[in-house]
Amino acid sequence: MRFAKHITEIESSGIRKCFDGVGPGAVNLSIGQPDFDTPGHIKEAAIKAIEQGMTGYTPNLGIPELRAAICEKLRRENGLTFSPDQIMVTSGASEALFLAIAAVTSPGDEVLMPDPGFVSYRPLVQAANGRPVGVHLDHELKLSVDTVAEHITPKTSAIIVNSPANPTGAVQSESEIRGLAELADDKGIALISDEVYEHFIYEGEHVSPARYGENVITVNAVSKTYAMTGWRLGYLAAPPEAIDVMLKIHQYIQACASSISQAAALAAITGPQDCVREMRESFRRRRDMMIRGLRDLGLDLVVPKGAFYIFPRVGDGDEFAARLGAAGVITVPGSAFGVNGKPHIRISYAVSEDNLRLALERMKEVV
Repeated sequence: MRFAKHITEIESSGIRKCFDGVGPGAVNLSIGQPDFDTPGHIKEAAIKAIEQGMTGYTPNLGIPELRAAICEKLRRENGLTFSPDQIMVTSGASEALFLAIAAVTSPGDEVLMPDPGFVSYRPLVQAANGRPVGVHLDHELKLSVDTVAEHITPKTSAIIVNSPANPTGAVQSESEIRGLAELADDKGIALISDEVYEHFIYEGEHVSPARYGENVITVNAVSKTYAMTGWRLGYLAAPPEAIDVMLKIHQYIQACASSISQAAALAAITGPQDCVREMRESFRRRRDMMIRGLRDLGLDLVVPKGAFYIFPRVGDGDEFAARLGAAGVITVPGSAFGVNGKPHIRISYAVSEDNLRLALERMKEVV
């Protein structure tokens, strides 16, 4: 058999390598998912959907009630105006990201992305037969509008923005978001905004680029916000012409998102939001505890303002992560997130406070 060259060149996820290698007794700080159970009212909605026989295909774009609820959520929380036919429900944000990238990327096109940035961006661009281009982050681990502008060429088709960011926890300011959105409009390229961590911000506020630009494809999901990573339910909000192009891919590779997960997502978005606030405050406490602990160990770090990651500078991230792993603390070497991540490791504090204390004790031995 012969395989597609641009696919065989894709590397396996550095995060999954760490996650799959966790041994007994190790403290796993490598995986980025809330350690909370999905709230009860969301699970009950899914059970009810099963009992009522909601087990067939849904419209390609998603059930109308959920798309209407997403529109209302975007209006209320993000200041964005969309109609239901501008919303597509997907199998997680992962599918949404691929649809957005593939829709705007012709063979050889360049897609700009943060480096270090989320592990999926580069492979997804490669899978779309495009060329990923990493953009250095500034001293606050954020994308600079000027630096992004310097990387734009006639082959550039899109910019990927992630705020709050994985792996850094950085939150872009309103002026930065506006500048990036206006830059994309000025250059006639797409801005793909990954907003899955929007509800986990501890300083500052979340700002959606679609408030300031017409060329924005907004990607989000219920995965992190409602502790629903395994439900695989994400969504896109975009101009009608972009939805039309992405639908051509979605209807053939996926048909529709899970009907039961859509029922659960509807309950999540329209139901009580106390669970989200409780998770956020728990993550804030854990973040603060880890910052104090890591600084006591002498590690150099930028305080993350969002998400649930810390990205300390440790010298050689590969070597340091290996030494921590041998001591029973699993982290992700920063090189998994791009060439500029090599001096770092990523620590996820989405685990219990007891495990975080144990991890700090073991890290002290290594340091």
